[in-house]
Amino acid sequence: MSKFPKLMLAVAVSLSAGPAMAATEGAPGFDQLGRPATAAEIAAWNIDIRPDGTGLPDGQGSVSEGEAIYTEACASCHGDFGEARGRWPVLAGGADTLTADRPVKTIGSYWPYLSTVYDYVHRAMPFGDAQSLSDDQVYAITAYLLFLNWEVEDDFVLSRANFTETRLPNEDGFMPDDRAEVELPLFSGEVCMSACKDSVTITGRAAVVDVTPDDSAARSARHKDSGVTEADAAQPADAVQLAEASGTGAQAAQDEAPGDAVTDTPADMPTDAGTDAGTDSMAPPDPALVAAGEKVFRKCKACHQVGEGAVNRSGPHLNGVFGRQAGTVEDFRYSSAMEEAGEAGLTWTSETLGAFLTKPRDYLKGTKMAFPGLRSADDIAAIEAYLRATGE
Repeated sequence: MSKFPKLMLAVAVSLSAGPAMAATEGAPGFDQLGRPATAAEIAAWNIDIRPDGTGLPDGQGSVSEGEAIYTEACASCHGDFGEARGRWPVLAGGADTLTADRPVKTIGSYWPYLSTVYDYVHRAMPFGDAQSLSDDQVYAITAYLLFLNWEVEDDFVLSRANFTETRLPNEDGFMPDDRAEVELPLFSGEVCMSACKDSVTITGRAAVVDVTPDDSAARSARHKDSGVTEADAAQPADAVQLAEASGTGAQAAQDEAPGDAVTDTPADMPTDAGTDAGTDSMAPPDPALVAAGEKVFRKCKACHQVGEGAVNRSGPHLNGVFGRQAGTVEDFRYSSAMEEAGEAGLTWTSETLGAFLTKPRDYLKGTKMAFPGLRSADDIAAIEAYLRATGE
């Protein structure tokens, strides 16, 4: 034990003397260690893709090829249509939501450059098996993701030659980072620690009720005996106070409510099949429109079948859909929202099916259908013609 401090001192002295001794003896420094990287090593490291196409490899991939790869390698996390499963990232949809309280940031709504899509898929996907995809496969998946976001048609082929011709909608939605010039000066002066403003005004409220300082109504709603409901809490505080003062509140509303049950069927949801009676007896649809509808139906066939031998898959078969009450295909398990809508009188007609296909989740809250919808009225007309020609 008594020798240990001496030993440590000897080691320290030898280490401190080492660099000086090495320098005097002409030994190489750290900058002379190792060897230059080979071209193959540099290529393996330098895999980033730039917005102008720098770094892109040769290759190509089609939407149809990408669909097969995506279904096998990506859909288990990101959903069949990029809608995501669980808490995995959403890849498609979200158009016009960036100014909403809860924006949906996807490839189509938020990302500025297609190169980011290719780079990320190539670098980090599939999860748990990164960099296992060939260049052609990455091109194909990127093409399919463009298709899911309505940026290309289903016959599109992405390649190095046309890569930079495809621009994402939000490319101009980003701006240079000017915080050093704009924000930093505002926070670089003398810091105010007290009486910094004459008055304080709440200009925004949290998405979750009960956390903004003056949300007294929301806090009251947590108490079972308060008589204040969550609906009351969502109103301005003055309205809630007025209701309390006048003796009208949740209980009064219940006392005055009619005895008939209220359905959740949307107010604008047509329920009468009569508007479709004329179309059911129309002449056969235009063959060109049917052919166009067959192409549009490719977006649906991952979940639905139609025609001879059609069976239920993750979605019900679509044979005889027009004139049928919603939620009634035998042996298919519908969402409760769809079953309730059918019981309330929803019948599939040109009008109702067209409205549903435009934005399924907006039309019927609670539907399990993850498809984001068809943007084009022409596509909806075409798919109606195809369903009538094939499944009637």
